Amino acid sequence: MSVADESRGRAERIRAKAQEMQEAADRASDPQERDRLKDKARRLRERSDQVTTKGDGSMNPL
Repeated sequence: MSVADESRGRAERIRAKAQEMQEAADRASDPQERDRLKDKARRLRERSDQVTTKGDGSMNPL
């Protein structure tokens, strides 16, 4: 398995976890809990993007 494949798999797992957090936020009745879960989902998506960028050998434009 190549490094790119490993990175892609890791990014997919992180994205799945982010989706779980977003769905939990959508179900949360407490506004503070909803915000906390949405923030966690956002951070996981950002981390997934970083893993994907590092794994594919491209440079981050930022």
